[in-house]
Amino acid sequence: MRRVSKIAAAGVVSAALAMTATACGSSSSSDSSSGGNKGVGMAFDVGGRGDHSFNDSAARGMDKADKEFNLGHKEQTASNGETESDREQRLDLLAGAGYNPVVAVGFTYGDAVKKIAAKYPKTTFGIVDSVVDAPNADSMVFSTEQSSYLAGVAAALKSKTGKVGFIGGVHNTLIGTFQAGFDQGVKDTKPSDTVTDQYLYETDTKGFNDPTSAQGKAQGMLDNGVDVIYTAAGLSGDGSIQAVAGKPGAWAIGVDSDQYQDAALAKYKNSILTSAVKNVDVAVYDLIKSVHDGKPKAGTNAYDLKTGGVSLATSGGFTTDIQAQIDAAKAKIVSGEIKVKSTP
Repeated sequence: MRRVSKIAAAGVVSAALAMTATACGSSSSSDSSSGGNKGVGMAFDVGGRGDHSFNDSAARGMDKADKEFNLGHKEQTASNGETESDREQRLDLLAGAGYNPVVAVGFTYGDAVKKIAAKYPKTTFGIVDSVVDAPNADSMVFSTEQSSYLAGVAAALKSKTGKVGFIGGVHNTLIGTFQAGFDQGVKDTKPSDTVTDQYLYETDTKGFNDPTSAQGKAQGMLDNGVDVIYTAAGLSGDGSIQAVAGKPGAWAIGVDSDQYQDAALAKYKNSILTSAVKNVDVAVYDLIKSVHDGKPKAGTNAYDLKTGGVSLATSGGFTTDIQAQIDAAKAKIVSGEIKVKSTP
């Protein structure tokens, strides 16, 4: 039996949820459950399902659980330029309509989860990339600096010019972990290599949903001799990959999902050296299963190289010739011999 919330006015609130979809971002649903047992509420970050990155990873985890446990679900997506009240309203409507768990994808939902989780103590909330101190919240955090370090190792070993680049979507603490790990991996492997670090936006989350800006940044780097570019910017990364694909001999490094395997990026896949994978799908699936089993997860749950929570993809076989060095670096991180920085 699924452990889900029931409220007498579920039908009324569900109608309100549909009516406010425009104000709270796009919305879609697949309600295969009946009565008050609504299933999973998913609040995506900007870019949403189809971002070929961490939102898609979260969606895979939900889809797997949906299929396995015959759950319904409602998903909504954040829009550029949202306010805190927009995020709160989205979570409030999902929880109020009877969805359980309610999963918030992205650090921007941190404060909203803390507030709305207190309002619905019998509903379990999941938050990706942020820590929320609440008895009914599962904080899913990932050691992205570790997988990024391995991406840096690969970049240094594959670069022919000795110039590599990093593009971040938003200049904040979270994306800083990607930069820190990547920069360290490059420098530990080839100290003489030059790393160019750039960001699309300082604070605006549009940085995760602006492929055109990323394409421009990447092209500028390529024009300056950079031949390997790692982009941590959600959907914006598509633009960077496209730019790299137009430069013979250059490599792109994907993020969060194994972007070589993404059908939407198929025509660029031979330019995708590897991807620093963040297994949000595993964390989301684990949370949904725990609620379904009546033993909801809570607290801070960390996913790192040791547990398989983050990894470096091998799809395409482009890292086969340097895999031994990547594996050696991974072993040193897992053992603690290499301490990866989480700040640039």
